[in-house]
Amino acid sequence: MNKPIVDSLAPVTLVGGGEASSGDLAEAMALAPLCVAADGGAHLALAAGVEVTAVIGDLDSIGDALDQIPTKRRHLIAEQDSTDFDKALRHICAPVVLAVGFTGGRIDHHLAALHVLLAYPDRPCVLLGAHEITFLCPPRVALPLAEGDVVSLFPMGSVAGTSQGLRWDIEGLHFDPMVKIGTSNIALGPVALTMDAPAMLVVLPRARLRAVMRVLASAPPAARWPARATQYKDPPRS
Repeated sequence: MNKPIVDSLAPVTLVGGGEASSGDLAEAMALAPLCVAADGGAHLALAAGVEVTAVIGDLDSIGDALDQIPTKRRHLIAEQDSTDFDKALRHICAPVVLAVGFTGGRIDHHLAALHVLLAYPDRPCVLLGAHEITFLCPPRVALPLAEGDVVSLFPMGSVAGTSQGLRWDIEGLHFDPMVKIGTSNIALGPVALTMDAPAMLVVLPRARLRAVMRVLASAPPAARWPARATQYKDPPRS
């Protein structure tokens, strides 16, 4: 297990160098008031006047902005086998991380961000997009949704589960990205989900961000996935 660079009892905002605005960052900071930057994500934070607790990554995108970050807050992870999002998330210990600037733009970057959600199932993380939020479904979760909310379930591996409150119940279905997916379901009101493996992404309207953050942050240990085997052991250099 990697020793955390950032260890917080409160939710953390993680900002990347992808598509995001100062308004996105402000919304995130209202829910997760500690800001960490993944390499070039520091540009948006600094431009918005947000204090950056740590910058984590290979530091090849931050450029001259690095000079604005105190040396003790710079954490170089030089290996090139993972993305900066991966490098940052695996070194943050928090109830939930709200990731801004990791969706939109290049599709390969977006897909890589989805991969990271599955690589670290023990570290709850919500990706903030322009219109939706995306997160890895916990073993069980109760979502305070409204009637008519679109609920998309996208498997990234073989997974099955149960549902309450969806127009189309998922019980008895076996999801697999090559066989069956579950996009564009509809909430009838509050929704409860269970999953038998850490392999199902949940996509919800961005308007439900606050509610989802609250639910994930307060989840007991029994409602969280365990860590996968550690992939990277390179220690960061401050």
